Amino acid sequence: MPAAPEWCGLLAWRPRAWLPVLALAVHCAGAAAAEPWGSYLRPFDVQSPWNARPVAPVLGDYEIPQAKYYPNVAEGRFSTGVFLAAQDDPPVEVFPMPNRRGVWDPDAEQHLPKVVVPHWPKDVVPASGADGHADIVDPVSGIVHSFFQLRMIEGRWVATQYAWTRLAGRGWGEPGHYFQGARAAGVPTMAGIIRKHELRDGDALFRHALAMSLDFTGLSASPTYIFPATAADATAATTNSGRIPEGALLMLPRDFDAASIQNPTLRKIAETFKVYGGYVVDRNSGTPYAIYVENGSNFQLHEGGWNNATARDLQRIRAALRQVVSVGGWLDGDGQPMQMEQALNMLSLRGPWQLRQGRQAGRYDTWQQAVVFEADGETVVQSNGSGRNLHPVQWAQPQAGRSYRLAATATGGASLRLVITGPERAVLYDSGELGSGRAQTFAWPAGHQGVTLTLRNGGGAQRASIGGSLVPDTGATSTVQPR
Repeated sequence: MPAAPEWCGLLAWRPRAWLPVLALAVHCAGAAAAEPWGSYLRPFDVQSPWNARPVAPVLGDYEIPQAKYYPNVAEGRFSTGVFLAAQDDPPVEVFPMPNRRGVWDPDAEQHLPKVVVPHWPKDVVPASGADGHADIVDPVSGIVHSFFQLRMIEGRWVATQYAWTRLAGRGWGEPGHYFQGARAAGVPTMAGIIRKHELRDGDALFRHALAMSLDFTGLSASPTYIFPATAADATAATTNSGRIPEGALLMLPRDFDAASIQNPTLRKIAETFKVYGGYVVDRNSGTPYAIYVENGSNFQLHEGGWNNATARDLQRIRAALRQVVSVGGWLDGDGQPMQMEQALNMLSLRGPWQLRQGRQAGRYDTWQQAVVFEADGETVVQSNGSGRNLHPVQWAQPQAGRSYRLAATATGGASLRLVITGPERAVLYDSGELGSGRAQTFAWPAGHQGVTLTLRNGGGAQRASIGGSLVPDTGATSTVQPR
């Protein structure tokens, strides 16, 4: 039986369905295992936090408090569908919600008049809840398009927010590109959810960390998020009253009795919590913890009506879940030792830009993570001293004396220049102009008060672009000392 990814993506489990459907479910499970990392059925890199598992985790002592409702595992209003785009799917324009300034792009930090998605599947159905989530996986471009409050209104698609991540990437934001999906933690809504093809695949556990949300009574007000999350709910600092930040990894102790759980999916979830855990990516209202299942799966945790035994097991899991406070190491998705990388890009070219020379400033392209200049025959120079090029992710602030590597990626002769200033605008570090392939390693100066990034287009004779990165250097020696 061929197992095209789109068949597996459309598979919806129906209890007591006839044998061919069961055969397809099992076959799709095998197809998922055979898929490469960074694909529709096995999203994200082999070393993504979603696909990695901790070695010898040490658990904290804080218990998720009870809330208004029982814990839940569900598809539906606040989960998401995962829709596979094909190369021959047409482009679609997504416009702002009525009476909105634009579609909010948190990476560019701009309201956009519209977002054009190059390949739009015909079966897109946003979640019906207030968040209106939908994720579109485009293997042609390698991008996951993630929407917040996506709706069809009067024959056209509208949304409140759009963000994207790389299908073969980490599945989490990085300091420079800090928001990479529609969940509050800055991740795509498909990340960590239980997929259709996983529900009845015969495995003892799900082979990735789970995505979960907590009620505000369990979530922390300070810090509101920790690595690997790069964001949290906007009101988290003023409304949360618990101790678990978004981005936290929760696990069950290895001796937790999962075998006694009668519900097979809940038992599988418990086994997953013992090996991979679950990341807190969002906040809900009134549910101690919620675990997300892909929309369209027809999954019901309480099949045939409310089940008291299942409800008790949900509470037993709640009482035993704990935050991971340290680990002895990590294994990647293939079971190989790995480092959980925190040396991630801190630099964005989002602007806002001030035009210093020329008539038309370059345009920030979020998909390229670069500024693009049109060929107009003029030299263009633009700068940004606002500090927004270095978004203040809490766990990724520049540290005085630490070594960093600044690199440029350019076409058409474009270049960038980074200047760090101190009191009275004294220059503490000046990279000079860095063109394509140029890099410089330097020690971050003490007493810095300002950072200015300046771009040059290369003269305007041809179309040009400039991107850059700033990462903590893993080497021991700086090649440039601050002034």
